[in-house]
Amino acid sequence: MGDPRLWQKAQPVVHFNTPELLALITDMEETMLSLDGAGLAAPQIGVNLRVIIFGFEHNPRYPEADDVPYTVLLNPEITPLSDEIEEALEGCLSVPGLRGSVPRWQRLRYKGFDPQGKLIDRSVEGFHARVVQHECDHLDGILYPMRIQDMHTFGYTDALAGEAG
Repeated sequence: MGDPRLWQKAQPVVHFNTPELLALITDMEETMLSLDGAGLAAPQIGVNLRVIIFGFEHNPRYPEADDVPYTVLLNPEITPLSDEIEEALEGCLSVPGLRGSVPRWQRLRYKGFDPQGKLIDRSVEGFHARVVQHECDHLDGILYPMRIQDMHTFGYTDALAGEAG
């Protein structure tokens, strides 16, 4: 947090299945896995492209979360499927050691492309929907603390552990 590259709107991917794009995705995967992340956006590693990755079977940072299928998503677009909003604690690899309660749509549809340019179109809910929204925010220069409505819910992970479980 504080790196000006995280405040920029990322540029769309225009060339699919290139060695450079595949190397970026590999770098993102290694970074996310080494930090036990649930997702990662290219701007988080200094690359101004609309590329996100997310997914896990079990994540020690979110032990209560349902599995999320591993996905590489380029040029994502999200559409809420209802007005239902859910508040939940979020963390971020770009804001280490902190968490805060963030309102997110409970159900949404996301569309985008895989690394080869094939269309991905899914309707999801719950933690899966939360992760997608969080990562898409990174592509628009938004960090989760900017979405917190009650700053009493924002703090160090250890301090919030009694409330978050």
